[in-house]
Amino acid sequence: MHSWGFQVDALDVARWQFGVTTVYHFLFVPLTIGLSVLVAILQTMWHRTGNERYLKLTKFYGKLFLINFAMGVVTGIVQEFQFGMNWSDYSRFVGDIFGAPLAIEALVAFFLESTFIGLWIFGWDRLPKRLHLAAIWAAAIGTNLSAYFILAANSFMQNPVGYRINPDTGRAELTDFVAVLTNKVALITFPHTLSGAFLVAGSLIVAVGLWHVIRNRGSADTDAYRFATKFGSWVVLVSSALVLFTGDIQGKIMTEVQPMKMAAAEGLYTTESPASFSVLTVGSLDGSREVFALKIPYLLSFLGTGDPNGTVQGINDLQAQYATQYGAGSYTPIIPVTYWSFRFMIGLGLAAAAIALIVLWTQRKGRTPSSRWLLRAGLVMPALPLLANSFGWIFTEMGRQPWIVFGEMLTRNGVSRSVSLTEVLTSFTAFTLIYATLAVIEFKLLVRYAKAGVPDLAPAPEPADTDDADRPLAFAY
Repeated sequence: MHSWGFQVDALDVARWQFGVTTVYHFLFVPLTIGLSVLVAILQTMWHRTGNERYLKLTKFYGKLFLINFAMGVVTGIVQEFQFGMNWSDYSRFVGDIFGAPLAIEALVAFFLESTFIGLWIFGWDRLPKRLHLAAIWAAAIGTNLSAYFILAANSFMQNPVGYRINPDTGRAELTDFVAVLTNKVALITFPHTLSGAFLVAGSLIVAVGLWHVIRNRGSADTDAYRFATKFGSWVVLVSSALVLFTGDIQGKIMTEVQPMKMAAAEGLYTTESPASFSVLTVGSLDGSREVFALKIPYLLSFLGTGDPNGTVQGINDLQAQYATQYGAGSYTPIIPVTYWSFRFMIGLGLAAAAIALIVLWTQRKGRTPSSRWLLRAGLVMPALPLLANSFGWIFTEMGRQPWIVFGEMLTRNGVSRSVSLTEVLTSFTAFTLIYATLAVIEFKLLVRYAKAGVPDLAPAPEPADTDDADRPLAFAY
């Protein structure tokens, strides 16, 4: 259901708008998810040891977490409006299914997250230490719960369960809420997404800490920054291993519920047993003709089925099967997009892990890294898993095409029929300009406060005649 020409209609622009705004919003999501837990861990270390370096790092990375959280909330609001503006037929079809998990996400998870973040921000030196620590953990739990309910809704699009189609209204109606929450796609997508989030957050911790270690050598806070680089590097390495482990399980489930997506990830047109995985392929633009390929034998069969000699269905056979099952039409996604996004997802994540390993190696036996090349690699490091996450979602969503709900609704049938091309172009342009402005603001704020370094913990003098009971709440940062 795609065109290689230059003709553009409202559906094309609506898809571009949703893709751009969603990918941009997701730039903030993994950092928020990962940093919420890592900041809570740092504060727990301070609470248990009393070592001030952990308190400094808690406040330092907590500030970066709050900046990112605020931007994530702002950009996420737009997502809700798009369902009604550009995708009203889709919203009408899945509204009964999505209503429950998204309502719980907003009423429970998000309010838990936002309420306790407020208590954590203004509770320094006012709340008991244990209660203040509990506040950041409650916020972190709320953040992760939000992710689960949203992923449960998205997983319904990948593998519809717990519903029936009302023949009178043509809508999907919820019949089993537990089935939606325990969708096998959601159960593996959640840990895979969390692992990717920790990979992003750990990379940011490494990058900022490494910059201060190399640029501010010998400062009073060098010990704190050295710990941050080691802490972040171990987070990156462990989360990388978890990403690979959960990704392997996810690939097998994907092959089971969406075999076309696995075939498109490889550009596999004919059914093979065993099937090889191509590290690099050069061919025609649409991926239908192979000129050169560097392949690993048996790997695709193992990734898809768990058996090195397993059968992986090809695009041509699946296309014929779907045409018979669902009617005439193309059920093949854009092969170059799925092929390369799948490889960029894997390659960029592994590159971040390699840098983390080098950072740990350069600090062995108390050594202090000094290489300019390592500094440059460290500064690039947060972008690698961030892009890997984005390419992963591009693959997930583009690989499902032409379905907006797999097997039930085509993407072309979900768009708002009353919205014109001009209206969609106007909103797309406006959102893109607003998001570009927010991107500049976010980047400048993160760089400014990251360069400022850990805070001075010396208490500020207070006026002698100020009664503590009447003292206004003070923002901790």
